Amino acid sequence: MARARDGKTREQVMRVALLGTGAMGAPVARRLAQGGWPVTAWNRTIERARALEDDGVTVAETPAQAVAKADVVLLWLADADAIRASLDEAGGYPALAGRLVIQMGTIAPDESRELAGAVEAAGGRYLECPVLGSIPEARDGRLILIAGGDEVTFAAAEPLLAAISPSPTRVGAVGQGAATKLAFNHLIGALTGAFSLSLGLVRREGVDTETFMGLLRGSALYAPTFDKKLENMRQRDFASANFSTRHLLKDLRLFEMAAREAGLDPQTVPALAQAVEQTAEAGAADADYSALYDTLDPR
Repeated sequence: MARARDGKTREQVMRVALLGTGAMGAPVARRLAQGGWPVTAWNRTIERARALEDDGVTVAETPAQAVAKADVVLLWLADADAIRASLDEAGGYPALAGRLVIQMGTIAPDESRELAGAVEAAGGRYLECPVLGSIPEARDGRLILIAGGDEVTFAAAEPLLAAISPSPTRVGAVGQGAATKLAFNHLIGALTGAFSLSLGLVRREGVDTETFMGLLRGSALYAPTFDKKLENMRQRDFASANFSTRHLLKDLRLFEMAAREAGLDPQTVPALAQAVEQTAEAGAADADYSALYDTLDPR
């Protein structure tokens, strides 16, 4: 029996339609294709998708062409509006009948539940599976996957998910994966804001940065993201973005909305979102989110 490069039989290899070949969708499409999965990709800016052809990815001119022969549809799109628009172009929800839809972007829990209801009403299956990690992790198959959906659907998706993550994790029902992802992205913003201010203060007071970092690394306050973004902040170089300021702003607003709907009082979030918005408006919308440092420690 013929086998794909990862050892699975062809009968076990799902045909994949991947919608959205941006910063994360492209390396995932490339990794799946190189691993023997049949991948057809679509992107609104078609040139981005065509860059994947040399890696064995088939490029579709429209979402409908990508979805037509797929067993599973991976959504790597910016937000819920982009998802709805792309699925409309694919033929609407009826085109998803008999297919497994895996939503991998960051959207609100209620948006994910609404999407799940529409997919399932049309005869498809739905799993939310947002990710932690950036381009290197996507390229190397080391993404942290946060799945929400029923156990049977998760089990059906797991062979594919294992191609891009060492340990895909189901956290619960649809909506719970989305909420968990927003919780993590809130931490990205909160930790970056806090570190920016702390670093800015000690630098302005003339404290040696490495002395400060040495003390921090030895304490319970340390988070690895501090070292990950330290040189960006020291050099004020935010041009290379694995996660952009505009996407962090979108996710903070979604987190605040979800927190309020859950009965929480997210009073610390608006000020953080305002600082991120100011950063974006200063010309850093597509820069790395650590450009927040420039706002909190202005030149």
